[in-house]
Order: sequence, then C-alpha cells, then structure tokens
Amino acid sequence: MLHLQIEQYIEKEKLFGLKDKVLIALSGGADSVALLRILVYLGYSCEAAHCNFHLRGEEADRDESFVRNLCTKFNVPCHVIHFQTREYAATHKISIEMAARELRYNWFEKLRQELKADVVAVAHHKDDSVETMLLNLLRGTGINGLTGIRPKNNDIVRPLLCVSREDIISYLDGLQQEYVTDSSNLQDEYLRNKIRLNLLPLMETINPSIKSTLFSTASHLSDTATIYNKVIEEGKKRVLTPEGISIEKLLEETSPRALLYEILYPLGFNPAQIEDVYLSLERQSGKKFVSDFWMVVRDRTHLLLKELNSLNSESKANQMPEILEDRFPYSPDFIIPRDKRIACFDADKILSPVTLRKWKAGDRFVPFGMKGKKNVSDYLTDAKFSLIQKEQVYVACSGEQIIWLIGERTDNRFRIDESTKNVLLLRLI
Repeated sequence: MLHLQIEQYIEKEKLFGLKDKVLIALSGGADSVALLRILVYLGYSCEAAHCNFHLRGEEADRDESFVRNLCTKFNVPCHVIHFQTREYAATHKISIEMAARELRYNWFEKLRQELKADVVAVAHHKDDSVETMLLNLLRGTGINGLTGIRPKNNDIVRPLLCVSREDIISYLDGLQQEYVTDSSNLQDEYLRNKIRLNLLPLMETINPSIKSTLFSTASHLSDTATIYNKVIEEGKKRVLTPEGISIEKLLEETSPRALLYEILYPLGFNPAQIEDVYLSLERQSGKKFVSDFWMVVRDRTHLLLKELNSLNSESKANQMPEILEDRFPYSPDFIIPRDKRIACFDADKILSPVTLRKWKAGDRFVPFGMKGKKNVSDYLTDAKFSLIQKEQVYVACSGEQIIWLIGERTDNRFRIDESTKNVLLLRLI
C-alpha cells in the first residue's frame, strides 16, 4: 500500500519519471532505507550516496558498513565520501549542523552531475515538514517559512513527504528490514530535536492529530504563498532601484512592512531589525543597520543596500587615493583637460607639499566658478551623494585650505588665470 501511495505522490508532484536515474541520499536511517526499498521495488534506476561526517566515532563507521551491505544486497551502486566536518565548520565559522548540510548537498550535486543522474532523492517525510514549520515559527519567519518542506527544489526531490515516520517504521517492520538509529537524534541538544522529542508530544496531548493538522495547514499556506509571492515580486519591481529601496514608493505600497520584510529577510536581517528599519522611515536619515553580510543605510530618499563583501572591496579600493603631480611653465596654448580625474592649478598660489585626507565636518571651500565659500557637506548633499558615497570622498589640501574635492571639483581661489606663470597638474590614478 505504501508503494502505491509513494508512486502516486511522485506522479502528482512530477518529481521524476520511470526512465530517470535517481541518486538516493542513503544515511542508513529508517526513512532513507524505506526510500531505497520503495524506489527499487517501483523499478527506478537507483544509485546511493552516503556521507561519513566522522562526528559519531564508531557509530558513523557502523552506518557506513550497513549502507554498503544494504546496497550490495539490492544490487545498487554505492558511493561513499568522508568529511572532516568539525574542521570545515571551524574554518568557515559555521555550526556543525550547517557544515554537514553544506558538505553533503554540495557533494550530492557534484556526484549527480558526474553520474548524469536526473535527481537527488532525500528521505524527508511528513514529520520533518511539520518540524521545519515549527522550527521556522520559533525562530521568526514570514509566510514562506510556514509552508514546510517543498516536494521539489531544483534537482532535490522528496518522495516521502506524503507519509509519516510512523508509516515508515510500520512499513519496514512488515518487511523485517533492519535500519540504523542515529543516537544524536535521541538527544535534545539541537532545536529540531527539542521540537521532535518535547514540543510535539506535548502538543499531541492537546490535539492527538496535531501533525496531520499542521501538515494540512502548511499545504494550504503553500497555495497562499504562491499568490503572496507573486504580489511581492511585483512590489519589488516597483520599489527597488539601482540605489536601493525607494522610500517614497515603498510607503505607497498596500503593505510596506510586509514588502520590506521580504526584501530584507533573505539578506540576513532578523524580524526585529527589519521592524527597526521600517520605523526609521519616519525619522531622520543616517541610521545604519547591519546583518552578517549586508548593510542598510537610511538615506534621504532611499534605503541603500550594500553587500558587506562589496564594502570591504570598496574600502580597499578607496583607500587614500594616489595622485601624480606635474609642474610646468604656463603657456597660452595650454588647454585645461575636461576630466574629473585631472585638476589644474596656479602652482604659485599653492604651498608645497599638497596633502590628501578624507573630508570632515566643517570643511569649506570655494567651488570652481563661484565666489563664496560652501560647506563640503552641503556641496555633496546638493550633488546627491549618498551617505555611503560621502564616506569615500577625499580632499587635496594646500596647508589647511582645500584645493580639490578629488574627482569632483576644484577650489576657485587656486584656478589658472591671466596672471598664472606656472601650472600644477594633479592626476588621480
């Protein structure tokens, strides 16, 4: 009966076809063993992939041996890889759980391509989907996090999502099929295990059918999410610009808070941070918000989005600029270059040496073509420099006086005129 249920689910969700080659993620646990037995019975061309993460000592080696023997028994090619998971986690500064996930899915995809397999089948079942829903709910999530686990995600398929853990164990018992038990699943060290071992049993005392109820709710939410995501994508197109998020257009949306959440949550901002960003829309510009990989800056008209890796690259590229100096006698046939990277001055009006520094609050200069002084901050604001762009502006000075907003505008007091005898040419590299 379980075979028929799985076969119908595969066809309904269009996970793969009978002629497709399936690479099975085989841990040796009950769910993956059931997946292997069912797909072999249904006549699919299968190969197995097993990861030894070296996290559980002899138990991990026991699992590998069991998987090899099981594959030999059913004449299924078996591929095994060994990972130094703790070292990988330490090097990449991530949790052991995340390291194991990255390692196995990266290898699954590489192996799938090498074997020319059509899909990678993993053994997530209905209980896993319910646990994922509760896990996301506890951590804080939008509607997409409440839809459970998807049957298909690119080349990853989950044929067992329509059955429960209880169904799987009953099926294996009927076949008298052995499987291995991961002892770490019996400990409530991880949040998912706490949900499985503590929270769900407590919820079942209130509603014995809580797993089915939550799974059904997740299915309904999945349909709702399809509509929601379409509306969100349309909203993103309206508010996102090359500079970031247009504050004016965002506030015109039916639900600006929800749209902002869907833009920022994938960038690593938690719900509390996103709420703070939303509240900043009614306040003065200048506020910055940082996730692990992104920065949001509340500018005058936009929420500027900057990837931190990009910022690091920019900071290296925008360290103290390099300037080449050239001095030569002035002649009437000299034409001042129309290039913002080049600045020309009356050399005799300037004290040597020319010094470079970042501009600072209170700096003033006389922009070329003007007579009165202007604050550098006001000039940059009028020129529509964003807060991030302002932080990257340097000035060239003669003594304490600014002679050039580098790459932008020179000071009128040091211009070349009819009395100039010598030219100082500064070229930005």
